[in-house]
Amino acid sequence: MVPRLRSFIGTFLIIFLVVIYALAATTVATFMLATSPWWVHFLYFLFSGLLWILPAMLIIKWMAGPRPPRS
Repeated sequence: MVPRLRSFIGTFLIIFLVVIYALAATTVATFMLATSPWWVHFLYFLFSGLLWILPAMLIIKWMAGPRPPRS
């Protein structure tokens, strides 16, 4: 696949990932943490705020394409 097309597709995948993940994380927090103390909210949003990085790293790795062989 052409690197420019791979980057174009990857950019939209990351945007889609962030939007869907933010909606899902906020929905879970709204329904599950409504009566929880502040520190539970803090830990949840700290963890969920960092968790989206893992799938984003996979998309970025895919966008970079295959590694050239070492000589």
